[in-house]
Amino acid sequence: MCLNIHINMVSKTITVKEAAYQALKSLQLEGESFSDTILRISGLFGNLRDYWGVGTKSKSEYEEELAEIEQRRQNFFQGR
Repeated sequence: MCLNIHINMVSKTITVKEAAYQALKSLQLEGESFSDTILRISGLFGNLRDYWGVGTKSKSEYEEELAEIEQRRQNFFQGR
């Protein structure tokens, strides 16, 4: 008996301007793929505040992450 299981992940190639790439790169967290970054910042899965208490992080850890993300966003837009 032979059993083959194939799981195919669909991927798409997109073209973005250099500024858009740099913006995305600046928002990318350590160990995060570009897909993960896009999903996180797009709000597709809600705001981090919606998940307080769900994970292993404390509320203050999430607040620190939110503050860091906001600071990186502000730094990016100030450079334009």
